[in-house]
Amino acid sequence: MSGVCRSLSSLPVKILTEASLLSPCPWFVPTRSKFTKARIPKELFAERSKEHEKYGGDPDQPHKLHIVTRVKSVMRRPYWEKEMVRHLGLEKGHTPVIHKNTSAINSQLKFIKHLVRIQPLKTPYGLPAEQDMGDTYINSKGELIVHRLLQPVDPKAIEF
Repeated sequence: MSGVCRSLSSLPVKILTEASLLSPCPWFVPTRSKFTKARIPKELFAERSKEHEKYGGDPDQPHKLHIVTRVKSVMRRPYWEKEMVRHLGLEKGHTPVIHKNTSAINSQLKFIKHLVRIQPLKTPYGLPAEQDMGDTYINSKGELIVHRLLQPVDPKAIEF
């Protein structure tokens, strides 16, 4: 043992520092670099104003509400994507949830955009009144339809 220490102490300092910088195992790869948050290129988040016509939108007057539907499972996904899905209320798959079209919601949606389908909420018949909210539904095209029930006719209004 003392022979090994004596031989190391006789080596120049420069060689010891270079040897200490080398990894003890050349096949060792630190796991922290593999399981950190993914680095998504900025090009994916660039504004694509040319696609507004493709999807039937108007860049000058954007829609006010999103219909967000989770279409893929969160199993085997990172914890931050699972938390984002839970925070946005998308725990149950293929169930639409309505969110406002704000920058805060959009920044959360871009982290899970590969798990969800986002559609604009269209109102072809205008926004419903408060008493009509119970008679509304969203069809498969993303349109908010007001299904108004007919009111009974006042018998005094009909006179012959």
